[in-house]
Amino acid sequence: MNAWEPIAAEEPPARPAAFDVRRAAAEGRPPPTPLVFASPHSGRFYPADMMAAAALDTLAIRRSEDALVDDLIEAAPRLGAATITAGFARAYIDLNREAFELDPGMFADELPEFARARTARVAAGLGAIARVVSEGQEIYARKLTFAEARNRIEGTHRPYHAALARLIGEAHAAHGFAILVDWHSMPAAAARAGGRDRPCDIVLGDRFGAACAGLVPSRVERELEGLGYRVARNTPYAGGYTTEHYGRPSRRTHALQIEINRALYLDEATLAPTAGFDRLKEHMERLTRALAAADWSALRAN
Repeated sequence: MNAWEPIAAEEPPARPAAFDVRRAAAEGRPPPTPLVFASPHSGRFYPADMMAAAALDTLAIRRSEDALVDDLIEAAPRLGAATITAGFARAYIDLNREAFELDPGMFADELPEFARARTARVAAGLGAIARVVSEGQEIYARKLTFAEARNRIEGTHRPYHAALARLIGEAHAAHGFAILVDWHSMPAAAARAGGRDRPCDIVLGDRFGAACAGLVPSRVERELEGLGYRVARNTPYAGGYTTEHYGRPSRRTHALQIEINRALYLDEATLAPTAGFDRLKEHMERLTRALAAADWSALRAN
C-alpha cells in the first residue's frame, strides 16, 4: 500500500508508535545544528475504536491531514535537523493544540473544569479532538466520553510533546539556543486568503514576531523566495499551540510555523501526490541544507 492510500477501517494496520523521532546524530551525541523539525498533522493511523464511532469514511476524515508533509522533510536528519513526526491522525488527537482543549458539546459526560476550553479553535470544531473535518462535516456519529479523550491525550499527546521538548532541550544545550520549525500544509483555498490576487505558496507563522527572533523567518523567507516561492507571513496562519508554547525568544528558543500550499504537491480530493511532489521535496531539502549551514550565532545574544 502506498503511503497516501486510504486505510481501510475494517482492516486496520498494526498500531504504530505515537510518533517517530529521528536524530541528526547518534544517541548520546550532541546535535550538529540547533534545528528541530516537527510534523504534528501528517499521521496516517486511524484506530479501530475511533472509526467505529465515526460518521464519515476514512478518506473523508483524511482530508484534514497534512498529507505527506513528513515525507517532504524526510531527509532532514541526514542534513542536520532532528525530526519528530506524528503516527496517529490529526483527527484522532491534534498535537498542535493544548492537551485538554476540548469541546464540551462532543462528550456524553460532563468534562472537568480544566478541560472546558473556550477557545476560537474549539468554537470552530477544531480542538484537541476535532469535531469536524475541513469541509465542516461532523466526524462522529455519537458522543465521546471523557475517558476516551484522556486515553488519547495520555497515550499520544503527552508523549509526543515530552519527546519534542527533549529534542529542543538537546539542541539548546549543545548550541545555546534552539530553532523549532513546525511543518504543516494548507488547503489551496486558504492560500488565497487576505484578498490576494494570486495564492501564496508558503505562509510563515511567527505569532507576529512573538515566537522567534526576526532573523529566523527572514532567512527562511529569503531562501524560499530564492527557490521561486511566493511567501506570506502570519496570514492566514500565524502559528498554533506548538509555535506559541515553545517559542520563547527571550529564552533563546525560537519557533516558526511553515504552511505549504497543498496545490504544490497534492491532489486534495484523492490525497495522491502530483507531479509537483518530487520538485517540492527537493526544494525542501535545499532549504534544510541552507538552514543547517547558516550562521545562527546572533541568536545567542537575544
